[in-house]
Amino acid sequence: MTGLRRDPLPLRGRVALVTGASRRVGIGYATARRLAAYGASVFLHHFTPHDADQPWGADPGGVPAVVDGVTEALADPAASVRHASADLADPDGPRRVVEAAIEEFGRLDVLVCNQARSGGDGPLAEMDAAKLDAHWAVNARASILLARSFAAAGGPGRIVFLTSGQDLGPMRDEVAYAASKGALASITATLADELAGADITVNAVNPGPVDTGYAPPDAHAAVAARFPGGRWGDPDDPARLIAWLATDEAAWVTGQVINTEGGFRRG
Repeated sequence: MTGLRRDPLPLRGRVALVTGASRRVGIGYATARRLAAYGASVFLHHFTPHDADQPWGADPGGVPAVVDGVTEALADPAASVRHASADLADPDGPRRVVEAAIEEFGRLDVLVCNQARSGGDGPLAEMDAAKLDAHWAVNARASILLARSFAAAGGPGRIVFLTSGQDLGPMRDEVAYAASKGALASITATLADELAGADITVNAVNPGPVDTGYAPPDAHAAVAARFPGGRWGDPDDPARLIAWLATDEAAWVTGQVINTEGGFRRG
């Protein structure tokens, strides 16, 4: 019967890299805290210049507040938190981030590609090569290159991409973003097949609309009304699924795009 009981710290002794963890209201931060609470050491990637350029801005407490919040969630006394800044639009950025995590901890078991370029998008009539390339570089290319560097370090392990439900309905005025995130959903099964022999699972999570502080009041209310519960997703809602995919309980799940949207209605 003991084999049926859950380990309270299923990620004890493991190391997780979470990209795009620069705001305490974000999915990356919530995921990092969940992984820490499950026993993992966590390496945080951040790039605050992107946040500073957005209407919602960077975290008012900066990177130190993010690091402190994840450190507070550590459940294993032997675990710790490290972090580094990198522009993942740089083709060499993904490799440097993975190598930095391995240099700090000597291993890497979990990769969560949470980074995303937002803003500077638009409808088809306003689309140009620069907008498409900028979103592709951060959202799709960087995630694939992160996975490549992770796999090169040797398995076993877990890779989780973040998509945006772009296959379930239109994302008005977000052509570049939807295209780049759609690429991740499409490549998940292919990478899962290639890495299965190394005992590395690859899955993608679509968190649906999550309240990370970006929506103006009118849009916030309109989206909330489309949920049966009348509320947006909280960052910890997808974080729980992502953290579970990192555990041994999810060892038989790979090549999947999993939607965790709380019944969000698009119609």
